[in-house]
Order: sequence, then C-alpha cells, then structure tokens
Amino acid sequence: MASYALFNQAIADHLKLHPTDLQCVNLLSLEDGPVTTGRIAELTGLTTGSATRLVDRLEKAGYVVRERDAVDRRRVLVATVPEKIVEFGRMWDRLGGGWFALFDGLEDDELALIIGHMRRTVDFSAEQIARLRGGDLQEASGEAS
Repeated sequence: MASYALFNQAIADHLKLHPTDLQCVNLLSLEDGPVTTGRIAELTGLTTGSATRLVDRLEKAGYVVRERDAVDRRRVLVATVPEKIVEFGRMWDRLGGGWFALFDGLEDDELALIIGHMRRTVDFSAEQIARLRGGDLQEASGEAS
C-alpha cells in the first residue's frame, strides 16, 4: 500500500496536482456523469468546504468545469473535461500498463485469491473509515488487545 501511495504521489507531482486531487479525478472518471460538490465530499471523505476548494484546484488545472443542472438551475454540477480525462488515461496506460503484466503468470485460482483479498481489503478499509469518521475508536470484537 505504501509503494502504491508513493506511485500515486509521483503521478500527482508530475501532473502538478495534490494526491487527493488526483484520486478525485480518478473517482470522477468512474461516475456516470456530472456530480455535485456534495457528492465529491462523499467520494473523498472531505468536508463540503474542502471539496469546494478541491474543485477550485481541479477547475484551475483544467480537469473539471462547473455547469448548471439542466433540471434545477439552482444546482451546480461538476463535470470532467473529456480531453483531460483522455490525456490522464493515456498517461496511466503508459505508466500503469505494467501492473496488468504482474498477473500474467498466475492461474485462475491464484487470481481469485488475490481478487478476493483485494475486495475484503476495500470492504474492511471502508468499515474502518466509517468508524474513524464516526468517532468510534473502541476495540471491535475480535480485535487483539
């Protein structure tokens, strides 16, 4: 996890973005369309004020634009800039393409084990994030003392 965090930091540095901003671009590229700043706050775990500043930085860097919601003109949505997302994707393909090769020699059962572990890690991390944000630092059942 630490080595991936360093990889993420190097990409962010190259793009002159903060690592959180880089992750937000990635998360926004996975959404079905434009989202509110509140949704960005949910995705990133930031406060709405911090999410607004993050959007300000991404807008200044050219990765997103703010647009009025066609249905509710009072609502402002944040949309990715397609050309920047394509550029981001090309850079990721050049750098990250080798990640897939790491799995080339593995059997199906080995891949299933790794994927299962990764899914459990994602779920466990989400639970721990919720605990931390909820102020629950009590020992959970089954944890060692």
